[in-house]
Amino acid sequence: MIKALRGMKDTISPMSQKYNYFIKNTTDIVKKYGFEFIETPILEETALFKRSVGESSDIVGKEMYQFTDKGGNNVCLRPEGTAGVVRSFVEHKLDKTQGQKYRFFYHGAMFRYERPQKGRLRQFHQFGVESFGEESAYEDVSIIQMIKEILDFFEINYTLKLNSLGCKDCMPSYRDDLKSKLSLIDGLCEDCQRRKDTNPIRVFDCKNQNCQELIKDLPRIKDSLCESCKSDFETLTSMLESLDIKYEIDSNLVRGLDYYNKTAFEFVSGDLGAQNAVAGGGRYDRLVEFLDGKTTPAIGFAIGIERLLDMIETPQTTREGYYFGAMDEEAINELFKQATQFRKEKKVNISYEKKSLKAHLKGADKANARYCAIIGENELKDKKLWIKDLELKEEKLIDFFVQ
Repeated sequence: MIKALRGMKDTISPMSQKYNYFIKNTTDIVKKYGFEFIETPILEETALFKRSVGESSDIVGKEMYQFTDKGGNNVCLRPEGTAGVVRSFVEHKLDKTQGQKYRFFYHGAMFRYERPQKGRLRQFHQFGVESFGEESAYEDVSIIQMIKEILDFFEINYTLKLNSLGCKDCMPSYRDDLKSKLSLIDGLCEDCQRRKDTNPIRVFDCKNQNCQELIKDLPRIKDSLCESCKSDFETLTSMLESLDIKYEIDSNLVRGLDYYNKTAFEFVSGDLGAQNAVAGGGRYDRLVEFLDGKTTPAIGFAIGIERLLDMIETPQTTREGYYFGAMDEEAINELFKQATQFRKEKKVNISYEKKSLKAHLKGADKANARYCAIIGENELKDKKLWIKDLELKEEKLIDFFVQ
């Protein structure tokens, strides 16, 4: 028997119902904030992610599904959503529209080759948003407020963690200083050895306890911020406080991707175990420029959908629509015509087998139908449709729609 690949799962009921419930309601929330849907390809040039996500990231270094296609192109399955949206933003010359603000949301499958475990799959799904053209810290507040509204709607417990990663004015000198201090430390893991040369602040993201002990006294970027970054971070925190949005400042929070600057944030949940991040993101004001576009301030986030589904309770479904069944072989053709008419306005399930009334009523119950509509020998002769309301337990005969 052929099975799904390791780390890749089918989404079937009841999980598929939860998935659709999540997508619908999250979409409704982000639309209130002015975001519009965008769909980007699952397959992109590998260079896109190397230039955006960064060579120091685990995604590029270890996890991409990368291959050469039949045309000789170096391509990969998208490991995250932001880079593709930025590529589309630049390709369609939206960066050239003076003063225009663009807000997009997306959802779909992402792919990373990593060890499958609870909360981590090789094919997983994200819901994300990307906002372009707004440099105000109030947009950062709005994005965080939107995530809070999403998680509150689904009654997900969370803690919000914040940090500032500086900008092109204050980050370079801090990074050089950090790099020189890291060169004096022995015993860092292989990943941190690589990171200290490519993007040294990523060492703070290391999960190795030995590394955390070795770097615990190193200076953090929050102590080296320029006045602009300090001001934006103060605006962010003061506005969150005025909105009664609780947060923790985490100086080790640097996110796993190289393109972030200034605001970085993560929502974590104690209900998830080790893989506890449910949503994360931040500013990436230079990424459009890195991908050959005009410098454009931007901020976004992504939610890992699979991590939330086990914590989401869908409302109890009420009976809906019709179940159509025949008690006589000759009635099936007429049954189909009648059901077709009902289907123009109502949800309809049809049984194509001759069955007893008891069996059809049982079938209607399994389909969670509100009404059971039956044509038997007498109904066919009289051109009537027998209908039972399964909630009110009421019965009636109606004339055929199509004579």
